[in-house]
Amino acid sequence: MENDNRIEVKIKILYALLFVLTGVLICSFSIFTKKSYEEVLRNTIVSLIITGNVVFMLVDAISRGEKGLSFDNYHHKGRFVFVYAFFLVLSCFFSLVPNEMWPYMSLFIILALFSNHEIGMASGTGLLIISIMLEANGNIGEFFMYCIAGMVALSMFRDLKENTAIGNPTAISLMMQAVLLMAFNILFLNRTLSVGIFMLPVFNLMLNLVILLIFLNMFGVYVIRKSNDMYMEINDAGFTLFMQLKEKSKDEYYRSIHTGYLAERIANGLHYNERAVKACAYYNRIGILEGKNGWDEVKHFYIDNNFPVEAVKLLHEYIDPKTVSIRSKEALSVVLSETVIESIMYLINQDKNAKIDYDRLIDGIMDKKIENNELKAYDVTFREYDKMRQILKKEKLYYDFLR
Repeated sequence: MENDNRIEVKIKILYALLFVLTGVLICSFSIFTKKSYEEVLRNTIVSLIITGNVVFMLVDAISRGEKGLSFDNYHHKGRFVFVYAFFLVLSCFFSLVPNEMWPYMSLFIILALFSNHEIGMASGTGLLIISIMLEANGNIGEFFMYCIAGMVALSMFRDLKENTAIGNPTAISLMMQAVLLMAFNILFLNRTLSVGIFMLPVFNLMLNLVILLIFLNMFGVYVIRKSNDMYMEINDAGFTLFMQLKEKSKDEYYRSIHTGYLAERIANGLHYNERAVKACAYYNRIGILEGKNGWDEVKHFYIDNNFPVEAVKLLHEYIDPKTVSIRSKEALSVVLSETVIESIMYLINQDKNAKIDYDRLIDGIMDKKIENNELKAYDVTFREYDKMRQILKKEKLYYDFLR
C-alpha cells in the first residue's frame, strides 16, 4: 500500500514537471525565435492551457481504473509523459521547417496508443497548435489539414489487436494525408506543375510510413504481444514454477492441471479471459512451496516470474477475496472447477470403481451455492451460472479420465 502511494506521488510530480516544462520551453523558444512580447505571452499561456488539459484528462482517465486507458497504460502511467515531452520539443522544431514535412499523422497515433484515443486526439491537436503558433507565418489551413489527417488515422487504428492487419489502415491513413496535402498546399500554389512541387509531400508520406511501421512493430512486440507470450509460458505445464509445484506435491500439481482445463472450458464458453483464468487455476496454491498462503507472502512468485497484470489481479482476488467488494465471473469459474475436481477425486480415492453420477454431483455443488447465497458475492447472472453448469456437465469423458 505504501509502495502504491509512493508511485502515485511520483506520477503527480511528473505531471507537475511536465506542466512547468511546457511553460519554460515554449516561452524560451518563442524568445529564441524573436517573437514579440505579445506573441511570447500568448504562446506560453496557450501551451500551458493545452498541457494542463492533457494532464487533467490523464488524471480523469486514471481515476476510472484500467479501463480508462488503453492496453497496459494504467500500469505504466509515466510512459505517456515522456512521449508527450519528447513530442513537445519536436513541435517547437517543426515550426522551423516547412509544414509539408510535419509527421503529425503518425504522432497522433503514437500519443493515442500510449494513453487512449480521446487523449491522443487532444494532445496531438494541442501540439499541432503549438507548432503553428511558433511558425513565422502559420495559418489555419495547416491546422485543418493535420487535424483531419489525425482524426482519420485514429479512426483507422482504434481497435488495434495482436491479429489486426495494419496494411489497410496504414494505406487509408496515408491516402487521406496525401489528399489533404494536395487540397491545402499544392492546389493553391501559383506554379506550373513539376516534380519539385511533390517532393515535400512525398517526403511527408514516406516519413509517416517509416515512423508507423517501426512504432507499430515495436508496440506490438513489447506491449500487445508481451502479455500473450507470457501467458504461453506460464500456462505451459512444463513451466519452471509449475514444475516446482509438481516436485513438492504431485497431487496439487494434477489438481491444478485438471482445474485449469475445466476453468478454461468455462471461460471459453462464456468469453471470459481464459488465459488469466487458467493461470489462476494453476497457481492459486503456489504458496505451498514455502508453506504460506497469504497474499503478501505469495505475491513475489507472480512478480518474480513476470505474470501478466490481469493474471496477478485475478490471483489477488482469488487468494484474498476481501480486496474486492464483488468477486469476478472469472474467479467463480475457477472456484466451481476446483470444487468439482476435488469432489470427483475424493470419491475416486475412496473407491476407484465407484459409479459417479456426474450430473447429480454437479447439480448438488451448484445448487448448494445458490442455497447458501454464495452467488451474491459474485458478478454473475443466473443465465451465466446455468451456462457454467451445462459446460461442466459436458465433460463426463474427462472426469472418467481422472480415474
